[in-house]
Amino acid sequence: MIIFHVADDINKFLKTKRNSGVRTGFVPTMGALHAGHLSLINQSKTETGFTVCSIFVNPTQFNDPKDFEKYPVTLDNDILLLERAGCDVLFLPTVKEIYPSGTSQLPHYDLGYLESVLEGKYRPGHFQGVCQVVQRLLEIVEPDQLFLGQKDFQQCMVIKRMIDLTQLPVSISICPTLRENDGLAMSSRNMRLNKAERETAVEIYQTLMMMKQQLQAGSVIQIKKQAEDNLLQKGFKPDYAELANADTLELIDEWNGKDKVVALIAAYLNEVRLIDNMLIA
Repeated sequence: MIIFHVADDINKFLKTKRNSGVRTGFVPTMGALHAGHLSLINQSKTETGFTVCSIFVNPTQFNDPKDFEKYPVTLDNDILLLERAGCDVLFLPTVKEIYPSGTSQLPHYDLGYLESVLEGKYRPGHFQGVCQVVQRLLEIVEPDQLFLGQKDFQQCMVIKRMIDLTQLPVSISICPTLRENDGLAMSSRNMRLNKAERETAVEIYQTLMMMKQQLQAGSVIQIKKQAEDNLLQKGFKPDYAELANADTLELIDEWNGKDKVVALIAAYLNEVRLIDNMLIA
């Protein structure tokens, strides 16, 4: 695996690959890698001829500075995991390399409804930061295919919107959420959970399963209320437990029995904020 730190260097290197006809897959991460990230690497290796991963903890997408400071950094282990997974190139830029002119005059994206609900509502400015860093990384790496995880369901929709707005020539593959044996969605934030919190965290998955089992045509208000009550009883502080149209992310109180539906949860367990989702109909 070749490691690059400088944008111009990796861009020139990858251009030679493209000129020789190699299709490139790209997996952007913030490090603290786990099997979920590695599944994206494996998918890229299956679908493309050359796989690039980036590790960059992006300051512009953290609306809470404390969250940025506490984000886990496990670089040595990350490199080892990527080498074992057969990743071809790792990009490890500094903040100055990603934002050479600073962060005060970065682009603003018209994300519409996606920025006003769920994560957009509870993390103001977060998705602007996501778009800023992903656009910059895509312009540097210039991949044919971008691989993202379904665990960040809304973020995937936001990145699709950004790519439509900027007309970047890249296709997106959304890969299924990987889960622990008990159902907990794999996440870098799980590293911050102590043993007791880790045992409790699985309640998010179980609540999503409950929402799936109870869904039927008609009002879904009681399902959402019961989901939130369940989380509160288990010691969570929920931001939301919602049902939405899986194509538009429009929140629903009534289901017509036909439209695709996604259940989404975000909740604090003490200081750690966990998110998960499940396509349920």
